[in-house]
Amino acid sequence: MDETNVEREILSSLAISFHVCLCLATSYHVLCARSFAAHVLPLVLGAFLLFNLLKLASTLLYAANDKDPEVQEQVRKSMLTLGKQQPDRVLAMCQDYLLKHPKLVVSHRVVILRTIELIVGCRVEAIGSPRIKNIISLASDEMTRSKVIPDWQQAASNILVAVGNRHINDIMEEILGKFQPGVLPHIYVVQTLASLSDSNVYGMVPFLNAILGTMLPMLSMAKQDSMKWVFASALCHFSDSILDYLANLDKAPDPTVRKDTFSSEIYAAYEILFNNWLQSRESKLRLTVAEAVGSMCHLMASDKLEDQIPKLIPTILSLYKKNTEHYVISKSLCQVLDASVNMGSRVLETQLDSLLLVLHQQVCAPVDYSYPHTVKNHNEVLRCFSLLANSFPDRLVVFVLQKLENSNERSRMGSLAVLRHLINSATSTMENKKLLILASIRQPMADHSNKVKKRVIQVISAMAHHGYLELEGGELLVQFIVQHCALPDTYQVLWPKLLYYLTLPQYSNATTPLCKNLMVLGSKKKANQDPSFNIDFTQEGMGAFLLSRYYVEIISLVVIFYSIVILEILTCQEYIFNFSPLQSFLYRCIGVTLQQCFNKDLVKKQLQEILLTARHNDPVEREGVAMGVGLCAHSHLEGTLAKLDEFGKSDAFKKSPSIFNLLKERNDVEVEKVKSTLILCYGQVALNAPPEKILNRIDQDILGCISKHFNTKDLTMKLSLIQSVGLVARAISECVKKQGYIFSRKQELITVMLDFIKAEPADSLRTPVRHLVMSTLCYCPLQHIESWLSSAQDHERERAITATAHILSTYLDNLTVKNMVSFHNLGALLGRLSPRCSDPNLTIRTTAIDSIYSLLYIQLRYEGFSLDYKDEGVDGLLLLKDRLENPDHSVLYKTCSDLTKRLPQQQLTTLVFMLFEGLVDSQTNCCRASSVILNTLLKNRGAGLQEMLQMCFCFSQMTCGLKELLLNGQSQEPAISLFPQLFSCLTVRLGASVGLSAPKDNTKHTASVHVAGWVSVAADALRILLARAQADEVLKRLDEDNAWDAMREPNTHITGVTLLARAMAKHAGPRLPAIVECLCPSLNNIYESQRITVTAFFSELLNHHVVTELMLIDVLMNNMMERISDLCCTVRMLAVRGLGNIAVGSPEKVHHPHAHTHSTHTGAAGSITAFSVLLPSFLLYLDKKNENDEIRCASIYLMGNLSKFGSGEPVFKDQIHNVLVSLLLHLVDPNPQVVKACKYAMRVCAPVVGSEQITGMFQNHLHDDKSLHYGEFINDLTKYLIQDFPGMLNFYHISVIQFFKSNWPEVRAGAAMFIGMTATPQYCKPHVFKHYCTITV
Repeated sequence: MDETNVEREILSSLAISFHVCLCLATSYHVLCARSFAAHVLPLVLGAFLLFNLLKLASTLLYAANDKDPEVQEQVRKSMLTLGKQQPDRVLAMCQDYLLKHPKLVVSHRVVILRTIELIVGCRVEAIGSPRIKNIISLASDEMTRSKVIPDWQQAASNILVAVGNRHINDIMEEILGKFQPGVLPHIYVVQTLASLSDSNVYGMVPFLNAILGTMLPMLSMAKQDSMKWVFASALCHFSDSILDYLANLDKAPDPTVRKDTFSSEIYAAYEILFNNWLQSRESKLRLTVAEAVGSMCHLMASDKLEDQIPKLIPTILSLYKKNTEHYVISKSLCQVLDASVNMGSRVLETQLDSLLLVLHQQVCAPVDYSYPHTVKNHNEVLRCFSLLANSFPDRLVVFVLQKLENSNERSRMGSLAVLRHLINSATSTMENKKLLILASIRQPMADHSNKVKKRVIQVISAMAHHGYLELEGGELLVQFIVQHCALPDTYQVLWPKLLYYLTLPQYSNATTPLCKNLMVLGSKKKANQDPSFNIDFTQEGMGAFLLSRYYVEIISLVVIFYSIVILEILTCQEYIFNFSPLQSFLYRCIGVTLQQCFNKDLVKKQLQEILLTARHNDPVEREGVAMGVGLCAHSHLEGTLAKLDEFGKSDAFKKSPSIFNLLKERNDVEVEKVKSTLILCYGQVALNAPPEKILNRIDQDILGCISKHFNTKDLTMKLSLIQSVGLVARAISECVKKQGYIFSRKQELITVMLDFIKAEPADSLRTPVRHLVMSTLCYCPLQHIESWLSSAQDHERERAITATAHILSTYLDNLTVKNMVSFHNLGALLGRLSPRCSDPNLTIRTTAIDSIYSLLYIQLRYEGFSLDYKDEGVDGLLLLKDRLENPDHSVLYKTCSDLTKRLPQQQLTTLVFMLFEGLVDSQTNCCRASSVILNTLLKNRGAGLQEMLQMCFCFSQMTCGLKELLLNGQSQEPAISLFPQLFSCLTVRLGASVGLSAPKDNTKHTASVHVAGWVSVAADALRILLARAQADEVLKRLDEDNAWDAMREPNTHITGVTLLARAMAKHAGPRLPAIVECLCPSLNNIYESQRITVTAFFSELLNHHVVTELMLIDVLMNNMMERISDLCCTVRMLAVRGLGNIAVGSPEKVHHPHAHTHSTHTGAAGSITAFSVLLPSFLLYLDKKNENDEIRCASIYLMGNLSKFGSGEPVFKDQIHNVLVSLLLHLVDPNPQVVKACKYAMRVCAPVVGSEQITGMFQNHLHDDKSLHYGEFINDLTKYLIQDFPGMLNFYHISVIQFFKSNWPEVRAGAAMFIGMTATPQYCKPHVFKHYCTITV
């Protein structure tokens, strides 16, 4: 093998390795596979880089738009790995990718920009100067390209900051170019300068003087709060940077910088911020300004600050009342006090009383450690007290000790906190106050509040570290500590006596603290191996006796209040209980408890605990867990399903990676047991959830999750699947008694159950799987038996027909009919059973007669006949039964055919379909019987079947066949690969089937209509296709909107298709281009129903921006424009709606020059777009030799009325000029009403024309009650047209030509007059002028 081939082989191997890793990294369901790929991918990348860096980087950049954040993070890491090795080349690729794809979605763009930031941050020193300048230019352009889009512009700003850490001069050259005097800069230009001052203090401070000089005039120009906020924030950062620079002058490049270098500019900015912006109504702006003012005080001249303190401090203190967020205010106040104390302010003492009062209120506020801002605020307030203690120690200590005498708990705790802080932080200042403090601490020591006592102990601890306890009286503090350490041991008192109080109803509100204390006591005794941990209930008195005797009832009472305790019992069960049934019971108790809980977060937390702590290997515990989860779902269906879905995607289900079998992190058998628990949980949720809520969730959220495991070979999982399917069937059977429901996946589940039976060993009939499947199939017996009635095996047919006879007989015996209705299954059942009367097996023939006998009497009961009513025709079947041993087939066929006469007209279609299936029966005699019955049916009742027979084979066979194929468990892969073609085909078929459903037998029984109707077959097939293609979000949205029912009905079909398109646009965008391509040919179909469906689908797509992102907007818009002239008015209406939707879905198209529209409001834009396509339709009725006067009048009035909505819009002006010639010529129309309509339309349109003289002529001369001298009017009008619209003359000339062939001589004469007055050589192109002359002659 030569060197080229070797290189090719190596490249191929590395490409395959990379592809595997990338697939793992982008997998949504295999987390450990991603983890493995995260370790392997960088290694593969390192080798692959040597061969195909460009292709690799391009692939990664494309993958950066993945929706999974983990995949995006892995892409960034991979790009960083490449960037560390080849920073220049990788940065160039990133830059080229952004430049070549200017329309990338923002999220994709952000990922790439963040990748650039990572590479620059790591290898900025290795990047060449030309590339640095290119990156700076790119980031600057990205940052300022559009209005504020935070994620995008922040990512670009971060790049500039990262580069600025080393190339500050290049950065400032670029940034200052966009920070020019007199022009408000982009917000992120200012924010980038602020960030640079933080990240590169020594590089930025030398530029700040010039930046502040440019910024000061801009402050007065800023009107919007967002711009004020960014300026204030920048001033805060600038001030902090300057202070940092001045504090570290020994390290600074220019040690000559002084504070007074910036004082004047800072003070000028301070005046604007303090006097104007600090009074803003916007809380965020107020806080930012306050923070900036605090930082700026350190840089102000001392005399200026001294003058401002009397105004500044009261203003900052007043902010506490205006804002709920106090940390920033306290921080700003602390900085002001620090600056004032450092310069030795004399006026600060005048503000001391108000300062101490407000600060004490703040320090007394409770501190919530779950909210860090409250902790920070508390610390800043204490720091303020420390600063004041340095200047005013006497007044401060007196104030605090006076507040300590207050009996209010919160006030004392705040005072003690200040005292403790002062003892620790102001040691020298407090030295001569020790005795005073020591004497004052005695009063809070006598407080009965435990919180105060705790705070006193903290103060005593601080005093001990600073020599207070050695002074006189210090021994009392030591005695206080020792006294509280000498409390008696309460363990023996509390354990187990606290259990007694759990049983008393008057202490029910104390259940939570009681259980918490019992948990602590029990844990300590167990850890110490205390013998008293094991309780002898018979020796503990009546309470303990009751506890032991009625333990179950007591536990039920406990869990109603505190289910967490039960989980503790479950985790510690080996010390108390040794049998699983009690655990199962406790799980059910938790389920009942959670039903009554209204805290959704707590419910989710407890469900998580149940699923994680359960012993999934124990079948009894699996059942208990499932029942507990199901009971919880009764009140928390949404939360329970969400938690189960989250648990199903967790690490508990992740098997070890399969690549090279290098790792084995989890026992696969254990994973199957966990899956079994989850499957049972879904079944119990279906059974226990509210009937009115669960039906819409069964197909997608229940069966959609269960069906993923149908291919399992694990016995435990099989049993769980069968049991769960049975629970779902029970739930449906209960729900359908109250509301209608079509169980579209029933046949799929039956097939799975039968597959389970077939997979069982043939040498044993009694297996757990067979037994459980047979028990599960009992909920829909007739439907399950259907497939066995035509089996090729005699014994299978015999058992099936016997079971059917028993079911029908039992149903008849227990049937109670309150209202007369039709037995809607009669046609289907009769079609199945009647061919069996000719079966070769005698037992089957006789049993089939019995079944039909019961079936017909069931029909009679439904029709209102009494229980003792006898029908001679039906009873005659029993006589026929005696002669079946040697049957006369002619008599048998005649009898079966006569039975069809009893069938209602609405049932004939279903019967025909069943007989069609009978034509391919496994038994020849049954096929012959089906044929004879069909012939008789066509002879006797063919008129009612004519329409159906003409179309049944056209629609049904292919659609039904496709539905059956999709039901097959192996169809998922082809369903995904052929999804666009299948989706398009079924959508069109759905539209063609609307209104063609089988006749209804009763308006109250819509279920039968759906079963028999063609539209239901297409809808069900489409629904199954979406499920197979894993479009779960689309299905969920359609179910929530009841879109399936809407699509089935003619009067709501368009609404249903609109909902379908909306769901696809929102949740299946990437699949739309191929779907649109497949649907386009149907727009030219001869059948209106198909054109309506596709136009409705496209119309709604135009309502969503995704079509612009997918570059479908032009295709869809062109198709809608073509449909404007469709012969069907519904199609035209939908096309206009779609063009109007462009304004919402793609507003940029409204401003596009080809769209002839311009609007600042999307609603108006939609109307304008629609109007721009309505006017050509108006012209059809006005100009195409339409001799119907009423249509011409209506068209003209419509045009006038529509123009009222377009004042000032260019689209209206263009369209009005398009019809102006038509209106002028019809002013001499032979019909007076048309002339009147033209005058009205031209008066209304006058303001839109764009000429004051023409507007005046229309308003003054075109009155309904006044006659018009047409020649003079046209002569004057053409002068203004030539004067105001010279560029439109050629268009007018071309428009007027068509009127030379008008049916009305008056109009033809008017056209000639118009040409004569406007078509002069100076205003008309030579070849056009010659053409006019020829036509006129």
